[in-house]
Amino acid sequence: MTIHVSPNAHPALVLNADYRPLSYYPLSLWSWQDAIKAVFLDRVNIVSEYDFQIRSPSFSMKLPSVVSLKTYIKPSRNPAFTRFNVFLRDRFECAYCGSPDDLTFDHVIPRSKGGQTTWTNVITACAPCNLKKSNKSCEEIKIWPRHMPFEPTTYDLHRNGRLFPPNYLHESWMDYLYWDTELEP
Repeated sequence: MTIHVSPNAHPALVLNADYRPLSYYPLSLWSWQDAIKAVFLDRVNIVSEYDFQIRSPSFSMKLPSVVSLKTYIKPSRNPAFTRFNVFLRDRFECAYCGSPDDLTFDHVIPRSKGGQTTWTNVITACAPCNLKKSNKSCEEIKIWPRHMPFEPTTYDLHRNGRLFPPNYLHESWMDYLYWDTELEP
């Protein structure tokens, strides 16, 4: 799953006040217009700029490539239970066969047998595996998930989001995207 970013659009990477991206997937990017607006409203600091300027008859300014918020936004410890977040937790792969294609979600304990639609009972499944499992238990059909569903933290989703970078990463963003990766000697 790749988020497509056009380098000619000059997007700005948005960092929290602690200089960490607000999100990794999708990567926290603003259009250059939103970044300029936030600068004029004094909501962000410009951290880095493109070598590209915008001009009007009375004004010129380099476009920001990285901005940081002036006010810290505390990340939620418990991410919302959404289809997208279930897919992200499971790394956009079927929990039964590992396929990245035709994804949906499946109840490990079927709803018809009392299973709930919760983090700990819903997993990502491709359509063929979901159809094969139907409303049967894993024991009945003799297929089991490769991992059991769990309630992820925001950190879990950010870690998985780093596995799916957009198709374009500007060089000025790199120091802020992988701040916790091991450095080479």
